[in-house]
Amino acid sequence: MYKSVTDEGRRHDQTRRDRGVVNAPKTSAAGMDSRDEQSVCARCAGLGPTCCEISPGQEEACFPVSPLERQRISDHVSLSRGAFVEEKNSRAFVTNLHRLFPRERRVVDALFPAAGTHLRLSTDVRGRCRFLTGTGCALPNEVRPYYCRLFPFWVVSGKLAVFAPGGCLACREGRSVAGMLESLHVRAEFLLDLHCRLRLAWGFPPEEGMAFVTPALARFHP
Repeated sequence: MYKSVTDEGRRHDQTRRDRGVVNAPKTSAAGMDSRDEQSVCARCAGLGPTCCEISPGQEEACFPVSPLERQRISDHVSLSRGAFVEEKNSRAFVTNLHRLFPRERRVVDALFPAAGTHLRLSTDVRGRCRFLTGTGCALPNEVRPYYCRLFPFWVVSGKLAVFAPGGCLACREGRSVAGMLESLHVRAEFLLDLHCRLRLAWGFPPEEGMAFVTPALARFHP
């Protein structure tokens, strides 16, 4: 499902041991070089399909959007544009979150009870994200949901990892986790911090294994 940055990174160009922290010439608020991000992601959007698309009928498996993330997007665009959809906490949705947080299944079940709902980004009839354009995401990087900003990276047991979707141009060109970090000019430390922010926004404790306080069930209601 994903590769470890530790395992892959060791095999990728031993002459540069510090590739987890890339000294980019100029970084955006998202920790990326905006020119390189546009180069990879814009080209990927032009080629398609991208990580911003899902097969029609599988929308229930989309990641949730927290109130914090919703507000940030709402401050940038009008809600009248249909940016969000209320979705039931279906079995497929919860199962997908179990895969993302395999050691925190009880936390997932408490945050997303079977009778509850959550918000997700809306998609068109082809399964394309509402904000996907021919040159990538229409939202500024700092406005996007945390999951979008992290993808294709993720954190497993405190270590940086990466999903391996076949359609991801950054994965194909970077070839390894370390190579992707370099090509996207993104710092490993920044991604770890971003994952922590995602956890807090979604209602999880900052780190796996920390004490969890059950939130109000309406946390993800519109």
